[in-house]
Amino acid sequence: MDFTIDTAMQGYIDAAAAMAADLAPGYQQRERDGIIDPALRCEMGSRGLIAPELPVELGGRGERALTSGMITEQVSRGDINVGYVQVVGSLVGQILARNAGPDLARTWVPRIASGEDIVAIGLSEPDGGSDAGNPGLTARRERDGWVLNGTKSMSFALHAGATVVFARTEENRRGRGISAFLVELDRDGIERRATPDMGTKCVGRGFVTFTDTWIPEANLLGAEGKGFTEVMQGFDFSRALIGLQCIGAAQVTLDETWEYAGQRVAFDQPISKFQGLSFPLAEADTLLTAARVLCQKTLWLKDAGQPHTKEAAMCKWWAPKTAYDVINQCLLSHGQFGYLTDRPIEQRMRDVLGLQIGDGTAQIMKLIISRQNLPREVAP
Repeated sequence: MDFTIDTAMQGYIDAAAAMAADLAPGYQQRERDGIIDPALRCEMGSRGLIAPELPVELGGRGERALTSGMITEQVSRGDINVGYVQVVGSLVGQILARNAGPDLARTWVPRIASGEDIVAIGLSEPDGGSDAGNPGLTARRERDGWVLNGTKSMSFALHAGATVVFARTEENRRGRGISAFLVELDRDGIERRATPDMGTKCVGRGFVTFTDTWIPEANLLGAEGKGFTEVMQGFDFSRALIGLQCIGAAQVTLDETWEYAGQRVAFDQPISKFQGLSFPLAEADTLLTAARVLCQKTLWLKDAGQPHTKEAAMCKWWAPKTAYDVINQCLLSHGQFGYLTDRPIEQRMRDVLGLQIGDGTAQIMKLIISRQNLPREVAP
């Protein structure tokens, strides 16, 4: 494996770190506002911090997937929710670049990379959860296009200009007969409703209901009936990015806690002198380092064109859990001050918790890992 940081990658890392420094003071205010300022997205885009791995001809920078991971972690140190702009940008940008028709890709992919707009992704449903292979959203052919009916739950539901959705186009074929579409969210028959989440409030998660919503044939992504098997492959990329997104939030919290421990005095000495406090932080540092290397290895495998489904699933279940556990330990290490809402630790813990659920639960990820290791006849 080669994780060499070349000059170009270092430039992106430095730009992302500078962005994080600008973001950090407004992290809690963005939660109160319930939105990420569109001007902030455009600033990210102008610095090449959204989906830089996309082709240059579609507004990207032609960088490595590993570069996107490095950016995601750095930005998330300043604001984990703004880091999600990059994660979704890479995921959806890749899906559209690979599966959309040329005109559709040229319309939307540059808008994603520039930060001009967000394209959400609607896989989960209020009544479906992890059962992504059995969507309730339907699409039927009508008037040289498709008519959609059903409801999806998604991040950026309130703020996105469009979304990628998965809908059933054939009956009674679990995991098959599912097609992917791009749907502009200003079309007739669309209703958006916010969800009262405990965290990640500024990403505008919610339910989007489609009632006889018509889209043209050109909005079909990939082959009809093949959306689940073809388009879903992009999630191996985003699972590693989400791991690094969570690691970024945990790492900055750990850095703050080391500093606090060296300054806080109890029993006439810095509390860092007490092994009961410093050893859990040392363990946290070790775990974050291991999780980071796992995510970086997964992105390296992607860049090398090697299979990485198993590793991506490991990233998605273990890194968010590890990050949550580390932030929880840091909160406790701050004592009563960690429990205060005027400090960012409790918000980071709530924000990271949501990423143990969204984009694939730990149970689903472990199912994927098991199936990658076992023959089909004995796999769960």
